[in-house]
Amino acid sequence: MSFEIKLPLFEGPFDLLLFFIERDELDIYDIPISKITHDFLDYLKHLEQMEIEVASEFILVAATLMKIKSKLLIPRPELDENGDEIDPREELIRHLLEYKKYKSVIGELTEMEAARMTKEKRGNIAAELKELSKADDVESEIQDLDLYKVLKVFQRVMARYAARTDETKHTVVQYPYTIDQQKNFVLDKISFKKRMPFTDFIDYKPDKIFVIYTFLAILELLQLSLVTIKLGEGFNNFWVEKLEEIPAE
Repeated sequence: MSFEIKLPLFEGPFDLLLFFIERDELDIYDIPISKITHDFLDYLKHLEQMEIEVASEFILVAATLMKIKSKLLIPRPELDENGDEIDPREELIRHLLEYKKYKSVIGELTEMEAARMTKEKRGNIAAELKELSKADDVESEIQDLDLYKVLKVFQRVMARYAARTDETKHTVVQYPYTIDQQKNFVLDKISFKKRMPFTDFIDYKPDKIFVIYTFLAILELLQLSLVTIKLGEGFNNFWVEKLEEIPAE
């Protein structure tokens, strides 16, 4: 098994750097790299003396600090595309500011967690669930059932049945027309005339069911090639013509 040792003050290298900055009241935008590197390495030496394994992230930050310190000692500074001098501390400062921002949020969440832990949990949940399960338990209801309760329920059901007035009724009406009957009717009408407008069929008997059956009969006659239809005058009107039978040769 491996044991993790966490120092109470510093949970990471950036936490240690922020401690040095706040302790010495340093400007985070103008960090004295020489001093903060010396303090950082001194802290790592103390960890080694205590025989505590130094984490790789601490070693990485120490190497970064020494690299920045060496760049600042070079007499020829690096320049960017615009010819401005590049501050080797710029990336370190950006990481420190981000770490400081998230650390403040973590502190607020820790306080919220501590406040939530001080609250008492409801202790009657199990009892409430037990009571709810009893309410839906059919066997427990049957145990409390007696003849008087059965008679009362039967009486209420019979009274409700006697008070029913909205009985459902279905009336089936047989129409006095058939498709075959209307086909003969159409053929009979157009036998006296060469063609006949559909409005004449409507005027003959302006009944909705009659008109529907007549229209369906005309469609069947059209499919059987016994009649043909042509566009007529008026809205939704057409001519119904009887086709002449072609004599077989």
